[in-house]
Amino acid sequence: MSPLARMMAIADIFEALTAVDRPYKKGKLLSEAIRIMHSMVENQHIDRELFQLFLTSGVYLKYAKQFMQAEQIDMVAIEVYLPTPASAAL
Repeated sequence: MSPLARMMAIADIFEALTAVDRPYKKGKLLSEAIRIMHSMVENQHIDRELFQLFLTSGVYLKYAKQFMQAEQIDMVAIEVYLPTPASAAL
């Protein structure tokens, strides 16, 4: 997949997990969506570097504040999902 397609996949998954307008499911909490997506990274379903950029750029939070319901937005400790400085050097 092209980098653009991989970026779109991350955006699409995030929106699907957090959407509240689906009759067949409840929208997930922000932290739960990020945890699920991290699991998808670990299982090589989504691009690790692009997911890390999604977190460090703050795009996930900007989207949440604009489109998610207030009760869905909880704290996300993104550092848990990012490489430590020592592991990034490897």
